[in-house]
Amino acid sequence: MTTRTDTQATGGAAPTPGGSVPPPREPITQPRLGPIGWARWAWRQLTSMRTALFLLLLLSVAAVPGSIFPQRSIDSVRVTDYLAAHQSLGPVLDRLSVFDVYSSPWFASIYLLLVVSLVGCIVPRSRLHWRAMRAQPPRAPRRLERLPEHLTFTYAGTPAEAQAAASKLLRRKRFRVNSHDDASVSAESGYLRETGNLVFHISLCALIIGVAASHLVGWRGDVIVSEGESFASTVGSFNTMSPGPLTNLDDLPPFTIDLTRLDVRFEEQVGGAQLGAPREFTANVRTTGAPGDLPKTQTISPNNPVTLDGVDVFLLGNGYSPVITVRDAKGAVLYSEATPFLAQDNNYTSTGAVKVPAASPKQLGFSGVFMPTAATSFANGPVSTFPDLLAPELALSVWEGTLYPGNAPQSVYSLGKAGLTPVDGPSGKPLLIQLKPGQSYQLPGGRGSVTFDRIERWAGLSARVDPGKGFTLGAALAILLGLMASLLVRRRRVFIRVSPAPTPVDAAPDAPEPPAPRTVVTIGGLAKNADPGLAALLTVLRDELNEERTRHDR
Repeated sequence: MTTRTDTQATGGAAPTPGGSVPPPREPITQPRLGPIGWARWAWRQLTSMRTALFLLLLLSVAAVPGSIFPQRSIDSVRVTDYLAAHQSLGPVLDRLSVFDVYSSPWFASIYLLLVVSLVGCIVPRSRLHWRAMRAQPPRAPRRLERLPEHLTFTYAGTPAEAQAAASKLLRRKRFRVNSHDDASVSAESGYLRETGNLVFHISLCALIIGVAASHLVGWRGDVIVSEGESFASTVGSFNTMSPGPLTNLDDLPPFTIDLTRLDVRFEEQVGGAQLGAPREFTANVRTTGAPGDLPKTQTISPNNPVTLDGVDVFLLGNGYSPVITVRDAKGAVLYSEATPFLAQDNNYTSTGAVKVPAASPKQLGFSGVFMPTAATSFANGPVSTFPDLLAPELALSVWEGTLYPGNAPQSVYSLGKAGLTPVDGPSGKPLLIQLKPGQSYQLPGGRGSVTFDRIERWAGLSARVDPGKGFTLGAALAILLGLMASLLVRRRRVFIRVSPAPTPVDAAPDAPEPPAPRTVVTIGGLAKNADPGLAALLTVLRDELNEERTRHDR
């Protein structure tokens, strides 16, 4: 039976062999972090590579709402329609800046933290890489056979010759070589791998800065111009305007563009999927820069923009503008314009709207479909069978009422039906008018008439100022080069040890000439990451050393 002593029972300290009792242990006090310690901890967490990757993933996730919900900078009308259709959810999303994702504070905070994290990763790694670039390769281990890849062979020469030949061969293969007095050679290559990694991260920061600069001080304006019309660079002349937060719209470059002719050609000879494929889009324009400059005749094509006072003007789209005239019952012209219709398919089945607020007693609206080559039957609705003007026709439905209920903004290319009712035809069904160029239709109930006069083409022009585009392009190319270097370059260390080969036991001691000197060469290789070609490299080094010695002897 075992009994415990009083000391063990009470949990105190056991007496030492000499009989003395040591003092009781003091409780362990954990160190506490002060403000500086917590700041240092937060900085280390922020500048870790894991945090940078997490922020990059978070940035891509945060950009998803910008592709799901309409954005004010792109289409403010759709945002207004969404808020009107979702009166409970819409205001909540608006307060969260869901309709202004890319200029919201929470989106900006993510990419700013990403830049800080990347910079915090880059600076210490650059310092370490600079030291590694200047340092000599480490000495060779004593026992190279313990390395993952190694081989041993006999070299026909003295140890000094073998060591010199190995150093020369490794330098020829772009290794950094350090030859030591202990009959060893150490070499290292693949520094460009870490250099490429740093270039990748630095260029990623530069790319973010370039995109941010373009967003802050750049701007973009889109406008549709029909043949024979002119356009002046003013804020009110653009159909859509997307300025940066720091852009001063009062300082837009003063230029004008006259669209004299739009040349469009479609494939007519080849059948199948190529029939109707676009072959040429060229806008012939007369441009004027600053006031007092002489006009210039230029052409704009999809891959050939023009530059006016630092503004790049692109040709983004084209379509048809039916010239429609609306008269009242007395014959007075209420509306007469070339109305752009937007293509909905590859055959240019186009939709548009005509709004006549001057009509009375009720305002009139026409929702239309234009067909460059109308199908013979409208069984499946009005549709075009070819994109060129072979059999043009215009189909219009007529609406009356209030065009702008509550003065809510609307797209000029569609008709809002909220305050309108359809106009019935003689059969009692909603009226559908089909017109060919030059035809007119008398509206029922003394509402006047509508005439399809002729067809003009329109060009969609986009004026852009992107100050960071060159910087961003250079950063993108540097990212590609850095990524290629970090993926393709191998970081390798090669170590070589030489020692005299033992004298053969059957050598005659009284031979007239001593045997030729021979050297045992051991080569070991070490890679920073998985390197399936390391063993092959050691074999190549062995073979080339032997071949070079054979050539020397000859």
